[in-house]
Amino acid sequence: MSSEQTPEDLGAKTGYIPVFSQYVPGSPEARSEHLPDHYTNEPKVRDEGDYWAVGPDGTKMWGRFGAAGLLTFDTARGVLMQHRALWSHYGGTWGIPGGALNAGETALDAAVREAHEEALVPPDALDPLFSRVVDLGFWSYTTFVVETLRPFEAQITDDESAGLAWVVPKEFRRLKLHPGFAKAWPTLEPLLEARPLIVVDVANLVGTTPNGWWRSPAAAARTTIHRIARVAEHGVPASLFGFDAQTSWPALACVVEGKQSGAAAGLGPLPGRVDVIPAEGSGDDEIVDIVRRSRDARRNSPVLVATSDRALRTRVEALGATTIGSAAFLELAGSES
Repeated sequence: MSSEQTPEDLGAKTGYIPVFSQYVPGSPEARSEHLPDHYTNEPKVRDEGDYWAVGPDGTKMWGRFGAAGLLTFDTARGVLMQHRALWSHYGGTWGIPGGALNAGETALDAAVREAHEEALVPPDALDPLFSRVVDLGFWSYTTFVVETLRPFEAQITDDESAGLAWVVPKEFRRLKLHPGFAKAWPTLEPLLEARPLIVVDVANLVGTTPNGWWRSPAAAARTTIHRIARVAEHGVPASLFGFDAQTSWPALACVVEGKQSGAAAGLGPLPGRVDVIPAEGSGDDEIVDIVRRSRDARRNSPVLVATSDRALRTRVEALGATTIGSAAFLELAGSES
């Protein structure tokens, strides 16, 4: 970082400069309280969403269709934080890359687009963990928390950032945080370490549908696995895991046994967080072992077991897992078509 910048210039709250990883300074224009000339002399074409939303009491929030931000978490470096340009709304504070939704744009698409536009965050380097929505009725803000799949260097591409840096969460106490982010952070922080897991009793799920599966158990298991893999790709309600969030993207451990064990061959591509595990013996025993190992490794990460087998549900619940019936889980995954 520039030796000319003081703790105040860097948005430090305590007078001590936080420890930054891969700090990138913004332009002199971003560190000025005056709107850069090119924003007024050469106004860019604005989308319909790039306007204020006004509430019944006159409260103004940026983004006619709402706004979204991307909280990018790297287990080695921390969270990618943006020091907002001094001339911007809440200038000089630290938050996450984000902005207004364009017309017809989803919140996730907006968050990824804004992070790429503002910090060159590569969309293919991200793995979604969960989303959380603050809804004011007339306006909403969605935070998407993602984990990096590979290291990348963030870069500043415009005058909206006075700086970028990876900051470990414990350093946030030294930063002047954007008020909205500061309010949300106590809820977001504990979720960064949570990695929910769904362990699926594939044999039990397959058996809930009398479609002739017994004629080809492995093929029926493959069809079921492809169906439930949508859960890992599209997410599930975070309330399934007790999270104060909207959507969670869990990992799936699909356990197959007996004549279904051949399902692992010829499955084709699956989302990266979906594993197919052939049980060497009892499928129930394998599921119990997976739950036990997961709970031992990550006490704060919830485990959900999808099965309607009462005895198995009793065993895994005794280990601290929660359960969901096979029919309910299949409904969650969506139709077979």
